[in-house]
Amino acid sequence: MGLRSFIFKRTITAFIILLMAISFNFYLFIVMPGNPVELFIPSRGITKEQYDQYVAAFKRAWGLDKPLYEQYFIYLKRMFTWEFGYSIINKRDVADEIMYRLPWTILLMGGSAVIAIVVGVIIGVFAAYKRGSKFDISMLIISLITNSLPVFWLGMVFIVIFAGALKLFPTSHAYPPNWGVLEPWPQPFTIKTVQTGLSVTTTLVVNPSDTVTWIVGHFRHLFLPLLTLSIFQFGGFVLLTRATMLESLTEDYIVTARAKGLPERSVLFRHALKNASLPIITSVAITFGFMLSGAMITETVFTWPGLGHWIYRAVVLKDYFSMQAIFYIITLCVIVANIIADLIYGIIDPRIKYG
Repeated sequence: MGLRSFIFKRTITAFIILLMAISFNFYLFIVMPGNPVELFIPSRGITKEQYDQYVAAFKRAWGLDKPLYEQYFIYLKRMFTWEFGYSIINKRDVADEIMYRLPWTILLMGGSAVIAIVVGVIIGVFAAYKRGSKFDISMLIISLITNSLPVFWLGMVFIVIFAGALKLFPTSHAYPPNWGVLEPWPQPFTIKTVQTGLSVTTTLVVNPSDTVTWIVGHFRHLFLPLLTLSIFQFGGFVLLTRATMLESLTEDYIVTARAKGLPERSVLFRHALKNASLPIITSVAITFGFMLSGAMITETVFTWPGLGHWIYRAVVLKDYFSMQAIFYIITLCVIVANIIADLIYGIIDPRIKYG
């Protein structure tokens, strides 16, 4: 089977898997305990007739009064046309909400994933090369510890150390609160007027006026959550790389490469790591596939405006349309990431045939 046939076959298979996954998501959210009616319509202080009228109006407004099969086909249409509807929580368009939070999630999750993968793979290679040494044992212990620590505990420890004791970094948010809401590039300042009852309060909202201020402001808020996720993830890549490298370093082609007088760095990275990289590629693909799911716990600890914290709120408040949209996108990303990983297998290892 050639590459084109393989891609066509995998595309058909991916579509079937996607359809099954999003169908399961639809019914899963429906049968979840609780519903948004109980959260948004109070039952106290009104009669049963009034409550029933409010419930009927709520379901009619959000299309929840239709038969289940009709809701399902409307759901499929929304998913495949990317018109996800409106959030029950804040009445905003779900697609707009995702697009606003997507850059923050990519910045945090993508940055931490890249750091964890690069650092973890390099340390794992040298740990396998120096098997049994103090470096190998220490990296093994550190990886096991960091991979086992609760991420929320790690985040709070960093807050206590870097924000509380050393006062080097802020504890929350993605940028200084006095910058206001960042639209692609803010003005140096804005005038914000808040009217509450009979009083009117006018404040000056300072925004970053130059590139250096903009970068430094974001980096200071990004540092702690990025450090937390990077340390939490890198241990897994160290352990995986070390395990695959230990097997690869015992192969005959490594002995042959060394007998030819190749530099040890070339032996490790161009020969041993290349042949040991298939499980690592799978792990990397899964990591990036689930990137849009965000980091619910870390984003909650640091009040990061990403998709993870938004997903948590959507699940707690039973925001069906937000949950349906984001889990559909996550499923799609995971499927695409696995297809890309399969294609990379054939590039890395010529022995793998697209069949």
